[in-house]
Amino acid sequence: MLTPAGKALNFFIKIANSAVNNIILIIILTLLMFAGYALWDSSQLYQAADKNNYEVYKPVIADEGKSFQELQAINPEVIAWLTVYGTNIDYPVTQGKNNMKYVNTNAEGEYSMSGAIFLDYQNKSDFSDFNNMLYGHHMEKKAMFGDIGSFEEKDMFDSHLYGNLYVNGRDCGIEFFSYLHTDAYDPLFFKPAVSEGDRAPYLNDILLKSMHRRDIGVTISDRLILLSTCSTTSTNGRDILIGRIIDKTFIDPFIFEETDDGRVIQRADARTDFLSNAPKTLIIKAVIFLLALLLLIPIVNQNRRNAREARAAKEALMKEFIKAG
Repeated sequence: MLTPAGKALNFFIKIANSAVNNIILIIILTLLMFAGYALWDSSQLYQAADKNNYEVYKPVIADEGKSFQELQAINPEVIAWLTVYGTNIDYPVTQGKNNMKYVNTNAEGEYSMSGAIFLDYQNKSDFSDFNNMLYGHHMEKKAMFGDIGSFEEKDMFDSHLYGNLYVNGRDCGIEFFSYLHTDAYDPLFFKPAVSEGDRAPYLNDILLKSMHRRDIGVTISDRLILLSTCSTTSTNGRDILIGRIIDKTFIDPFIFEETDDGRVIQRADARTDFLSNAPKTLIIKAVIFLLALLLLIPIVNQNRRNAREARAAKEALMKEFIKAG
C-alpha cells in the first residue's frame, strides 16, 4: 500500500501526464486549424480561377455577344475569348499596358492571385501579328492554363487539335500544330510581334524544338497563337502550345458532332469528369485533415480518462491527508 508521499508523487505524475496530453492536444488543434484554413484558402483560390465564373460573359452568336460586351464594359482591357476544345481553357483574354498587371488581376479588373489570361502588351490587340503571345498561370484543378502541361502526353496532343478565338466580334478557328518546352528566358520564343524578316527563322526554330508537332502547312503568312505557362518539370521552365489562327471555325468534337445530314448535335457521351478535375493539393490537404482528426479522437478520450483519474487520485489523496491529520 502506497504511503501518502507515494500517492502524492503518483498524483503529480498523473498531472504531468495530463499536461503533456494537453500540450499535444493544443498542437494538434493548431495543426487542424491550419489545415482547415489551408483547405479554405485553396478552395477560394480555385473558385476564383474557375472558368464557370465567366460563363455568363461568354460570347454567343445568337445574342450578338451582349454578355461579352457587358464584361468589356466592366473592364475595357478584355479583348477576346479563348477556348481550347476538350480542356478547361475557356476564358476571356485581357491585355494590360505591361505584362505584370494580369498576373494578379482577374478579367473583371479585381485583385486575384489566380490572375487572368492575357496577351503580351507588345502584341496588337486584334491578334494581327505573326506571333501572338498569351500567358496564364499553371494551376491545379486544370484552371487557367493548368491544362497546357498535359499536352506533353502525345495522346493528349494528338487528340486535341482545335480551339476557338473570339475577337473583334467574330469567331476564328485555332489549329494546334506544336507543343514545346523551353526556358522562361529564351530570347527567341518570348519575342512577340517578330518582324517580317525574322518570321522564317522563328517558325523554323518552333518546328525544330517541338516536342510534338503535326504538319498543317504553316507558313510565315499565317498568324500564330502561343499559349505559355509555367512548367512543373523544371525551374524557370515554360510549356507552350502553339496554333494557327484561321477564319474557318471548328465545332467542339468533345461536346458536339456533325450528323450525316449536316446538323450539329450534342454528343451523347459528353460529360464532365469531376474526379479528373479535382485539385490534387486540395485532396492531399483533406486527407491530412482527416488523419489529424482520427489522431485527435483517441488523444481526447485519453485526456478525459486522465482527468477522471487525476480527480479520483486527488480525492483519495485528500482523504489520506485528512486521516493522517
